[in-house]
Amino acid sequence: MENKVLIQYNHTDPCSFARWTTKECFQFMSARPWQQVMDFYSDVVKDRKPLSALLGKACLSKSNIYNRLESLPPSQDKGGRWARLTFKIVVSYHGGSFDGWQRQPGLNTVQSVVEKSLGKFVDERKAQMLKDKGLPLEGAALVAGRTDKGVTAVHQVCSFYTWRKDVKSQDITDAINSAAPGKLRVVSVTEVSRAFHPNFTAKWRHYLYIFPFNDEEDMEQSNQSGENVQNFKSQENYHEHKNGCDQCNEANVGNLVINDNEDLETLKPREFTVSRVNQLLQKLEGKLLSYKMFARDTKPSRNEGPPTECFLYHARAKESKLPCSEHEKGRRVMCIELVANRFLRRMVRVLVATSIREAAAGADEDALLKLMDATCRRATAPPAPPDGLCLVDVGYEEFDPQDCLILKE
Repeated sequence: MENKVLIQYNHTDPCSFARWTTKECFQFMSARPWQQVMDFYSDVVKDRKPLSALLGKACLSKSNIYNRLESLPPSQDKGGRWARLTFKIVVSYHGGSFDGWQRQPGLNTVQSVVEKSLGKFVDERKAQMLKDKGLPLEGAALVAGRTDKGVTAVHQVCSFYTWRKDVKSQDITDAINSAAPGKLRVVSVTEVSRAFHPNFTAKWRHYLYIFPFNDEEDMEQSNQSGENVQNFKSQENYHEHKNGCDQCNEANVGNLVINDNEDLETLKPREFTVSRVNQLLQKLEGKLLSYKMFARDTKPSRNEGPPTECFLYHARAKESKLPCSEHEKGRRVMCIELVANRFLRRMVRVLVATSIREAAAGADEDALLKLMDATCRRATAPPAPPDGLCLVDVGYEEFDPQDCLILKE
């Protein structure tokens, strides 16, 4: 049986041959006790445990909890037959219990559950229109951002409007809470101006990624990654492998090389320090950069569709303990917190996986910045598993660093 031929990106820095391949990245990220992370998220959704307690912070600031929106004066809202009620709905849901946010035929998605619950609040005119078209009686919910299958949300924001005047916030809360108990919970429902749009009026998005360590991993050895890189480069077959790759480079176009030799897998470093990941991420703070190399399922061209530039307000990593029954003192985890004005598709998960890969390879502190200039998305790691990702909040006021879970020292 022939070995599968894989296309890899040809990194040219000194850490090139210590860097994991796509297959190695996938294996390293997948072999984790993700169920414990999902169980913790489930307790957070059920309001049994606070997410902020994971990092030793009592609670988020009040502006971050309620996401206040400065409503327009009543005189600016249309009246008469154009008058309508618009509700801002903040929901919390467990990623492992749904097939993502977006409605898809035959799948159990958050949007389908929410919109079905809102069906009883649509006005008579829309109800008749849906009936004439043979469509189910459902409301339409706009959302701040779609989450993938397996991604949890603590404060996902959506909106719903109706021309009925008798709809109350508590009615909407009760309807959604009864749809999927223990899996989907309403945090708040408030009446807002019709000018409110959960996506377009948002100023920032806040994500947290929990990366669990295995029992056998000792993450307390400082500078272990750098030592492993040096040991790797000193192996006898290092130069043989390098020469072989150089020959491949001449025969291939661009920065892609064909690699079906995985003999060096066991020689590559597998350890990294949380402090190194934190250093890599901090280099992204306060900069407007194009993250097209860190996106997936997004066109890299700026001629069509939205631009690929994002501004990261906050990018930090910190070690913590995850409460779980298997460990009396808790599971050791790394928490990665990212806050930006916007995120591209799967950008958070690619950033997480790539920062871990670069830290293990002993790359320079500006390694993530250098990857911005890559010519192919294979230069970055494949997306980390969705199980560890959580949408913490969506903000409609100016970003306040005090709202973060990992505060700057």
